[in-house]
Parts: sequence; C-alpha cells; structure tokens
Amino acid sequence: MLKMKSFAVDLALRAGALLKKKFNQTHKIHYKGKINIVTEADEMSENLIIESISQKFPDHGILSEESPAITGSGKLRWIIDPLDGTTNYAHGFPVFCVSIALQNEGVVVLGVIYDPMRNELFSAIKGKGAYLNGKKIKVSSIKDISRSLLATGFPYDIRESRVNNLDYFNLMAVNVQAIRRAGAAALDLAYLAAGRFDGFWELKLKPWDTAAGCLLVEESGGVVSDLFGGKWNIYSPNVLASNGLIHKKMMKVLS
Repeated sequence: MLKMKSFAVDLALRAGALLKKKFNQTHKIHYKGKINIVTEADEMSENLIIESISQKFPDHGILSEESPAITGSGKLRWIIDPLDGTTNYAHGFPVFCVSIALQNEGVVVLGVIYDPMRNELFSAIKGKGAYLNGKKIKVSSIKDISRSLLATGFPYDIRESRVNNLDYFNLMAVNVQAIRRAGAAALDLAYLAAGRFDGFWELKLKPWDTAAGCLLVEESGGVVSDLFGGKWNIYSPNVLASNGLIHKKMMKVLS
C-alpha cells in the first residue's frame, strides 16, 4: 500500500502543479447545469490522472467526475476529483484541491488530497492514521457545539429543489460559533481531519467528493455517518462528519 500511496501522491502533486500553473489564466468554461461548471483545467487534470493510472495499472477501475467510469478487471478502483472547487477556481478564488482515493473490493483504503496553492498534502492509509505534509494529524478536542467551527456547502440544484440545505444551515447557525462555506467538500473534510474544523455536513454529494476526505476524518480519530447517525458509504448522498465529540449534538440540531 505504501507504493500505491507514493503513486497517488505523485499524481496529486503533478495534477496540482498543472492547476496552479493555469490558475491565473483565462479559463474555458462549460456549463453542466445552470450553475454547475467544468473548466478545461478540470479536463486536463483528469486526463493526466486517468492516463497515468491506465498506463501503470490497466486492470484497475476508475470512477471520476468528468469522464465515464472505467470498469477494471481487478479488485482495485480509483475514485478521482481532478479539481474540487471548480467554481472557486474559475473565479480566481484560491480554494480548491485534487482528491484521489483507492478502493479495494469496495472499501476505501487510501486517500490523498492536495491543495497546490498552500502546498498542503493530506494523506491516509486505512488503519495507519492521517497525515499533513508527513506529520500525523488528529481531529479537534472541542466538546461544546456552541464553540465549534463547522463547514458545509449547498447543492447545485439549490434554485430548483427545496432539499437545498438552507433550512439546516439556519438551524445550525444559531447553535455553533460559526459556519464556513468555502466551496470544496474534499478540502473541508481534510481540514476537519486536521482539527481546523470541528464538524461538517452536506447534502447531495458524490463519491469523488467524499471518498478520500472521509477516510482522512476516520483515520484522524473523527466520526462519519449520514445526517442522522446511520451508516455512511461513498454512495450516501448526505454526510455528517465531526471530531466525534459533537457528533450527537450536530445530529440533534439537524433532526
């Protein structure tokens, strides 16, 4: 698994360098919906990652945000977000990352998240802990939800659907110290793992948004569930993650 980690780290660093190089350039933007976009940088980063995996591990499956899924012949599958925080990126707001996870028979065993603007590399191997730039990290020790800093986000269909997190946001805002909405779920989860956030929740997420980040949270001592405490998996659209100490309190507010 260490060899796989080295490979994933190299991929994330290369993709991140590409994104950083193109960050201040004019971007070609395509709309996948009214507000959901993809840039040429997403596609370039994804092509770099997919081509590298396919060349080195032709039997591996790949699930990525912008391309059709590749069904591998083996037990391993990569889950990729080549640019989490595309809207930020397109507007020149420097909060985005590359997220790469590896599944073995459906279980996420490796996660790497790289923020090229801050040169911060988060990584975790299942059962081996979570790390930031090689130093072990752990979740925060905040027990009082009223003193907690949380992160969340809003779904792309916020204009069409009533299930848009606005009600949960209003409920949570008056129970915590503050909430941040930075626009990159993978990075939010990495920050939770590093103790910068105390909790996180969001609706209508995809596997590439959460696979690596949730492993980081668990490996740093945190807890991941659905919004109401049920078992979470990468196909669960709604996620609640925390340092574990405020998890039930967050559930109570959301319920």
